[in-house]
Amino acid sequence: MSSELLRLVGVHKHFGAQIVLNDVNFAVSPGEIIGLVGPNGSGKTTTINVISGLLQADEGEVDFQGHKINRLPMHQRSRLGINRTFQVPKVFRDMTARENIEVAARAVHLPVTEIDPILHDIGLLELASRQAGSLTVNQQKLLDLGRALATRPKLLLVDEIGAGLSPAELHVIADLLQKLSARGIAMIVVEHLLEFLNRITERVIVLGAGRMLFEGPLSAASRDPEVIAAFIGAA
Repeated sequence: MSSELLRLVGVHKHFGAQIVLNDVNFAVSPGEIIGLVGPNGSGKTTTINVISGLLQADEGEVDFQGHKINRLPMHQRSRLGINRTFQVPKVFRDMTARENIEVAARAVHLPVTEIDPILHDIGLLELASRQAGSLTVNQQKLLDLGRALATRPKLLLVDEIGAGLSPAELHVIADLLQKLSARGIAMIVVEHLLEFLNRITERVIVLGAGRMLFEGPLSAASRDPEVIAAFIGAA
């Protein structure tokens, strides 16, 4: 049996005449964290949208646990164990933090006894009765992550969770993601903050204009001529 959890094979996506993803190929193993980086418009968010089912690939295969899931809608992929966070947290602002977690938990019949451990993991147990709309941006990002965790994911797609956060807040989130990885949850982390990525992963995939430019250690990516050209060209 393959140790791969997810594999993309020859994935293409276009919007009209614009090619957004062009022959994207990579795999992720259980518990692995990989970084997905590139200039704005390089196809990072489109990649995780295709994996989550928010978008469907025009060509190629998305395989999860050895099964082709190309045509499965987002809610069915969630039940298989694929979930995501968003760059702008999509919390239910008029509900409490606990109620936000409960909504996700009910969808997968998660026992109510597992809600407090999730709130503890994301550092919001003491704020469980607070309305989500009154939380800070960092706390809302953590709550967004907590709702994803309540669905018992095998693969988390994390979209720019570090944007706008302080170094101390980034430290807390990096520790949390590493803790989740140690539990066997795989992650694809879209991020511009390379120092943050360097703390949580040894492997990155660099996209440029929808094409894979590099796959390997972040330290090597920074010396790759094609990667350098892509970022300088975007500056």
